[in-house]
Amino acid sequence: MKVFNWMKGKARGLLAPVIERLKEPLSLKARLIIIGLALVVVLGGGFIAYKFYDFTQNNPKFCVGCHLMQPAFDSWAKSEHKSLNCHDCHHLTVPEQNMLLVNFVLHRPNSVPERHGKVIVSSKICNECHTEGKAMRINRSLFHAKHVYMEQLECTECHGEVGPNREGLHRFLPTERFCTKCHTNRTVHGEGMGGLACLNCHTDRTKDLKPGRMKCLYCHSADERVRKEITQDATIDVKFFKPDPSLVKRATKIVLTEQSPMQFYCYECHKPHTAGKVRPQTETCLACHANVRNVGKHKIHLNMEMKCKDCHKPHVWKVTEASAKKDCVQCHEYRSPKAFL
Repeated sequence: MKVFNWMKGKARGLLAPVIERLKEPLSLKARLIIIGLALVVVLGGGFIAYKFYDFTQNNPKFCVGCHLMQPAFDSWAKSEHKSLNCHDCHHLTVPEQNMLLVNFVLHRPNSVPERHGKVIVSSKICNECHTEGKAMRINRSLFHAKHVYMEQLECTECHGEVGPNREGLHRFLPTERFCTKCHTNRTVHGEGMGGLACLNCHTDRTKDLKPGRMKCLYCHSADERVRKEITQDATIDVKFFKPDPSLVKRATKIVLTEQSPMQFYCYECHKPHTAGKVRPQTETCLACHANVRNVGKHKIHLNMEMKCKDCHKPHVWKVTEASAKKDCVQCHEYRSPKAFL
């Protein structure tokens, strides 16, 4: 205790001159120095605080500081949104940010937890750029009119699909068969069509989004001008889901003009989503031409189990003198088509 009192008295003796000095009025020079130091502390602290805030809120490198975010950072750097920072899309409240920090510090997770379908980025955030900003306008797309504005689907229900091994992370185009997650039992059948993306056929060019004749002719037309015309329109399906050139080359080529007998949509006869009905059969023809059995010699030929396209060649259909001399003589001697009626 004596030692403590001795040290206390010693300290008072040493500080006494300083205390006495502080009691004296400050000179102008001293005041300026104090004010200058205070400004340095305030401004310097404010600048450091601002830089720290700007780094945490506007620099994606802050997010990658957590080792769990490296795959997300790498995929973002290659994505269409690489010019944006994380917080442009991922909006967290202060409590949510603190919860993430506490969870990381206390639990040290080894993987990002599954969201189980939770919407991470709401459509409201997407619309800030894609309906009002400079990004591609979705409000000009019939696909989005149907799914976003009419069906009220969240953007991330179609865009941003992430697989079990994080494949597809920050990939914003729907995968080729993504539509079948909602449109069940819509498997595509037929030679060469089984692996096609849904948007290789379905198009913004038609109000019901079904493939119009021009879209089918993108692969099946012998006229290259058809492909150029569709490409110039730059609809979403052609811009992002253009069929592979090798597939176009292999596709069966047909000739359809404004004078062709059939002027309706291809899917009226071709049913690519129904097994066995990709190509029209005789019953398909008779669904519209029900009275044809009573016309001319049709009944005789149908009773022989002949198919309509044995005589009526697809997409041409009309039996001419030239085609009769080539096809009819396969079964009997030549007879003029006019004698058929």
